[in-house]
Amino acid sequence: MSFFFEVLIGGLLAGVMYSLVALGFVLIFKASGVLNFAQGSMVLFAALTFVSLTERGINFWLALLATLAIMVVLAILTERIVLRPLVNQPAITLFMATIGLSFLLEGLAQGLWGSQPHGLNLGIPDDVLVIGDMFISTFDLYAAGIAAVLVGALAVFFNKTRVGRALRAVADDHQAALAVGIPLKHIWAIVWAVAGFVALVAGLLWGARQGVQFALTLVALKALPVLILGGFTSVPGAIVGGLIIGASEKLAEVYIGPYVGGGIENWFPYMLALMFLLIRPEGLFGEVHIDRV
Repeated sequence: MSFFFEVLIGGLLAGVMYSLVALGFVLIFKASGVLNFAQGSMVLFAALTFVSLTERGINFWLALLATLAIMVVLAILTERIVLRPLVNQPAITLFMATIGLSFLLEGLAQGLWGSQPHGLNLGIPDDVLVIGDMFISTFDLYAAGIAAVLVGALAVFFNKTRVGRALRAVADDHQAALAVGIPLKHIWAIVWAVAGFVALVAGLLWGARQGVQFALTLVALKALPVLILGGFTSVPGAIVGGLIIGASEKLAEVYIGPYVGGGIENWFPYMLALMFLLIRPEGLFGEVHIDRV
């Protein structure tokens, strides 16, 4: 049982970090009603910018503030150049715009900082914590704690404040939100700025764990099963979905993997998401969509 709980705890800690990445998708989807395909590229761009600044001799905290400022400026430019001209356009149009934004960010990151991998040391200890017969990574504990605090703070902010209510109104109907005086461009700019901040934190944590490289964009793909399980419009759903995906993939790799040749951790979350779509396509906490005809 100790080994089971060791695997389960490791999966839950990884799941919290998945939730952090998924949260960026949820924020954009709640504001614009479209899946932000560029979220993975934002994670890469933020991490690569930060590590490149520190490698050039800039102080850690100064580099962090500079990267955050760059992500906020990027968010405002995205709202003004990409999103504002597409108000009231079909969701597929916005989705295609985020695909173009994804390639733009990857090319911009490569042009500014190069394409070579970087190591990233955040000063977080990477030791092994022994609890009874269990071995737990201290880095995973610290990273999960940071991610949990950020996810919790954003959940409260977007569910209990006026900005959060305005965000839900904008997601339901852009034109109606404008009609009642909600400043759509300001809401989108705020949400994209927060998504940029989330991408920065996620990029630093995943970059310290896996190295800052272009493969970081693939981390965002693991957030898709999280969104399907939790619901595309739910912040609590992103948390619960991340925990389910993190725990299930680790347990499946350990207990089912030996019978199917291993490597199940890479595809089991997508199989689980596919099965969930057949049972509850709106997710655990997603809103049921009903069309009246």
